[in-house]
Amino acid sequence: MKKLMGTMVAALLLNGAVARAELVDRVAAVVNRDVIALSEVEKRAAPELARLNSAVRDPKQRAEERARVLKTSLNTLIGEKLMEVEIRELGLAVTESELEAAVSDVKRQNNVTDDASFERLLSGEGFTVKTYKDFLRNQMSRMKLVQMKVTPKVKVSEEDLKAAYTQYAKLESGDAEVHARHILVQVDAKAAPEQVEVARKKAQALAEEARKPGVDFAELAKKKSEGPSASDGGDLGFFRRGVMVPAFERVAFTLKEGEVSEPVRTQFGWHVLKVEERRAVDVPPFEQVKAELENRLKMQKTEKFVEQYVQELRQKASVEEKI
Repeated sequence: MKKLMGTMVAALLLNGAVARAELVDRVAAVVNRDVIALSEVEKRAAPELARLNSAVRDPKQRAEERARVLKTSLNTLIGEKLMEVEIRELGLAVTESELEAAVSDVKRQNNVTDDASFERLLSGEGFTVKTYKDFLRNQMSRMKLVQMKVTPKVKVSEEDLKAAYTQYAKLESGDAEVHARHILVQVDAKAAPEQVEVARKKAQALAEEARKPGVDFAELAKKKSEGPSASDGGDLGFFRRGVMVPAFERVAFTLKEGEVSEPVRTQFGWHVLKVEERRAVDVPPFEQVKAELENRLKMQKTEKFVEQYVQELRQKASVEEKI
């Protein structure tokens, strides 16, 4: 993908290639001699941009948020480009047998037993089999690099765990868990703004219907929800913070018992929530949650060290941002 080009002629050819790329697709960044197109950035940011288009009404605020989201996505893509170079230089490519084993594991986790069902599953997430394998291969290669360069630095001490438990106990003792139901109006994360708005209006009408006196939310969910819990009346059972996606969770934990929400957008579509019950949470003992806390701390520290590692790679590279 990336070649070291030492001659003036090669440099001139590169400049011509970049100029032609800008005519077709605006350049967002150049990493060493690799171009990241604006369309790549927008594709990576698509789910968050779709949420912004529907959730943020003020044009100025929406423009500011869009710029922030694009910047974050660009930085992610730059980091991935830099890691790809390291992966090649260190010979950490994923073999076909490793890739096929990972695909088989994904099928097993999703109870998929045939290729046609797998293709339908991937299609629902915007993938073909080929693009998903490419995505998975890249993820696995980066994981190999992280395990080599970052994981050895990640240490969690007993003191770390006890401090984390103190914080955990403080939060849990003042919190509650909620029993909620929801009605889902599906819309693809990459859907056009017009499709998103049509789905939002449908969800808004369902929210208004659910608030009418005498309406049974569970029965309405059975008839109207497009989610997998529809047959159970949209029942999600009891859950604590950190279980659901953030946008969904924020609303669920602010609703009162019996209250129905306004439509909430997630990557799955528009949700209308109803909180059936809230109850206090008992804080489990240290030993019971120790392994969970350790995994959480390792993940947090890994993310921090990965960011540092990418910054080190960036300092050694030539990175020119254009947006």
